[in-house]
Amino acid sequence: MLILAIDTSAVASAALVSDDAPEGVLASFSTEDTRSHAEVLAPGIDALLADAGITGPDIDAIVTGVGPGPFTGLRSGIATARTLAYVWDKPLYGLMSLDAMALEVAESTSAVPEFLVATDARRKEVYWARYSLADGQLPRLVDGPHVGFAAGLPDLPAYGAGAGIYEDVLRADPDFSSEQPDALYLGQFALARLAAGEQLLDSTPLYLRESDAQVPGPRKRAL
Repeated sequence: MLILAIDTSAVASAALVSDDAPEGVLASFSTEDTRSHAEVLAPGIDALLADAGITGPDIDAIVTGVGPGPFTGLRSGIATARTLAYVWDKPLYGLMSLDAMALEVAESTSAVPEFLVATDARRKEVYWARYSLADGQLPRLVDGPHVGFAAGLPDLPAYGAGAGIYEDVLRADPDFSSEQPDALYLGQFALARLAAGEQLLDSTPLYLRESDAQVPGPRKRAL
């Protein structure tokens, strides 16, 4: 199965993952900028496919990270994934973006049985979720996703850029203090869950907050 994975919950990233490829990954790209998703995502995907010698009809499914994340960035990835799925007539799945970080932790560290992943939610808050891990199994979501102040999180090892920002109050792992959700791990997680017959989410975004943009109220009458 060949999957195009897209995530823009923090940075813009995309990946081609396949159960026939070495280590499951054909190609991937990820930016460092957290504010240029719309400008770089489509050209990045186009170059990704061209470099791999793959066209839209070759894709079996598209997976998009549904957050949590800021409104503008998250919409860019989901809108792109929905458009490509429609144009190529491919199934579209959603996966919580924090799951990608949980898989990276599981594959890269000797993680403790339970841990947190956290990303920067701005406003002095973090998006976070709690996971459990058993040998040979995928990370399992225990609690979340949530948005809140870092000081209120459970006292567990914490991974991700959100943990790194608030390392004074969280048990942040220094090796993961700048990590963001990445489409490479998102696609690998989706591939493993689909192979196991598990259900994925739809592409509804997990904003966790009300939008800052509000419809103006009626104009007050001047006396």
